[in-house]
Amino acid sequence: MPNTYTQVHIQFVFAVKYRTALIGAEWKDELMKFITGIFQENNHKMLQINTMPDHIHIFIGMRPHQSISALIQNVKTESSKWVKAQNVCSVPFAWQEGYGAFSYAKSQVPDVIRYIQNQEKHHNKQTFLEEYREFLTKFEIEWDEQYIFKELE
Repeated sequence: MPNTYTQVHIQFVFAVKYRTALIGAEWKDELMKFITGIFQENNHKMLQINTMPDHIHIFIGMRPHQSISALIQNVKTESSKWVKAQNVCSVPFAWQEGYGAFSYAKSQVPDVIRYIQNQEKHHNKQTFLEEYREFLTKFEIEWDEQYIFKELE
């Protein structure tokens, strides 16, 4: 895009369907590499990615040629296909509907990268749902509890 200059930093957060802890430690690195490739193929810059067994955090420098919803739909679809094709999960794998997308200023980039790198440590103190609600509150996003990720049953 000639003469188009942007600086857009977005963190995406989404969960495994039913928030089931399906992302295995033995294959999570390969999943993150695959997802990174999707972002790179779409000309976005991967800044940081990390998974927990039941959810993922992705932080990118986003180019303006693609909508957020189209990008995340592509990532979820292709990564679900990859998990199935690799036969690494003993049960059917899918991502839960919906996602969080949170924007940051350039000055916040190092802190967000560190936050995502330290997910394992962070989740020793806070559950995914607590974290997600904190994001929604911090970013002043109104939500309806019936559409928020549900507690595990």
